[in-house]
Amino acid sequence: MAKPQEKVSFGQRLKQIGMVFSFTAKRDKWFAPLAAAAVLIPIALSVVAVVFWGWMWLPIGILLALLALLIVLNLRSNKAMLNAAEGQPGAAASILESMRGDWRITPAVSSTTQMDMVHLVIGRPGVILLAEGNPQRVRGLLGQEKRRLAKVIGSAPLHDYFIGQGENELPIRKLRMTLMRLPRTLSGKDVNALDKRLKALTARPQMPKGAIPKNMRPSKGAFRQTRGR
Repeated sequence: MAKPQEKVSFGQRLKQIGMVFSFTAKRDKWFAPLAAAAVLIPIALSVVAVVFWGWMWLPIGILLALLALLIVLNLRSNKAMLNAAEGQPGAAASILESMRGDWRITPAVSSTTQMDMVHLVIGRPGVILLAEGNPQRVRGLLGQEKRRLAKVIGSAPLHDYFIGQGENELPIRKLRMTLMRLPRTLSGKDVNALDKRLKALTARPQMPKGAIPKNMRPSKGAFRQTRGR
């Protein structure tokens, strides 16, 4: 049975927010000025409102300042994380796993020892292959996967992208938006059926554990014939 998810305490939540603050501030030079503006502008407006209309506007200004700060933190931290992930092996699969929606992701369905890899994604837009690594090496992997999948996906759309900064390549910061803009041509039932077919295709049979049954053991004569060849 799966263990129930542990609740995060208030202190742990504050520690996580502090780590995100530190991470973003080190990698985004605009974060500190924008965060300061997000706090100071609502506070200044609330002070003016307090002078003219009373103290009831002060807590409202504080809440607006906190909300604006969290919005800035969310936007700039996402950008900082995407910039940090640029060029890292497997970054595309990690980003997709955090996306909302019904996306079936199989990281590194095909790979090489040089950290070139192809990720398989199944969703409402169809089948998507994402290639990461050296363009010359990963091109062969991508072509091999396309030929293999074409046998079982039927009429489902097949999209493929090279992740990178070069010509005809998709920058990793645009990956989410690109996939979200793809037309939804499959229904939920189609996605489930397609997922089952592709899992059966990528499944690898495993050798049974334990002793080999007697009725499956080769005869002694078979070994003599093999040695005699």
